[in-house]
Amino acid sequence: RTTTVTYKGEPVQFLNELEWIEGKIWANVYTSDRIAIIDPRTGVVEGVVDLSGLLPEEEITPSTDVLNGIAYDPATKRIFVTGKNWSKLFEIEIIRK
Repeated sequence: RTTTVTYKGEPVQFLNELEWIEGKIWANVYTSDRIAIIDPRTGVVEGVVDLSGLLPEEEITPSTDVLNGIAYDPATKRIFVTGKNWSKLFEIEIIRK
């Protein structure tokens, strides 16, 4: 099945690294520090996780790349993220604004 993903009525492109978390699709927005939380029935982005600044500036090197990894442990409800060629894995907690 395919779904067109939209945010505020506009199509969203460059989604990758999908993870199913509690009935929603979490997807990296490639080349950004954001994760889109998508309703799988409608394709509408219901929330955006902003992870800018997650990797400290001093740890960014020519070989590090973009945010590109989402993992979920349903037993503990923990969410983990990382990036291409990052040396760290981060556990995140979502705080609604």
